[in-house]
Amino acid sequence: MTMEPIWRDSLLKAAERDMETRARLVREGTLFDGYHPDMEAVHLENATLLAQAFDALGWPDRTRLGDEGAAAAFLILQHAISRPDLQRRGLALMLEAIPRGDASMIDAAYLSDRIAVFEGKPQLYGTQFDWFDGELSPAPMVEPELVEERRAAVGLPPLADVAAMLRRRARDEGDAPPADMDARKVDFEAWARKVGWR
Repeated sequence: MTMEPIWRDSLLKAAERDMETRARLVREGTLFDGYHPDMEAVHLENATLLAQAFDALGWPDRTRLGDEGAAAAFLILQHAISRPDLQRRGLALMLEAIPRGDASMIDAAYLSDRIAVFEGKPQLYGTQFDWFDGELSPAPMVEPELVEERRAAVGLPPLADVAAMLRRRARDEGDAPPADMDARKVDFEAWARKVGWR
């Protein structure tokens, strides 16, 4: 197969817009106060582009888009949290592509955990974090005593190492536990129902 430069360039620009918007909101100190409307707007616009890429290409793999293009596609998919349909479709495409060597099991682990958490289910790999008892920690997991074994099987590093890195990044970016965790949970549940996770 040959590279698909138009799709690659479009997805790279979309991922760059995502990261630039996030960086701006971090600088402004507004990223972590709920789902910022500017961030959601970028995520939704990018999700529309990715859905078109799925229609044209199936899974946007590294053979056709190169490493950077495929990574951009995954970032957009992972951030398309207001589009449960797209995240579920993307996971199915990834799982079909993995045996061919066209998708990453690590990426599939992250996405499957994200879908589980948004559906209100426990995650398998411990990749999704939130604030619990005042500390950034993994969301509930299936058989947590086996999580390190599952992580190692797909190539993920130890959970303690990732937790330390994410907590450092949260401190550096000014992220902190919500002042009213109960209100945040109510807002999250309302949003999850509105977009179709529940």
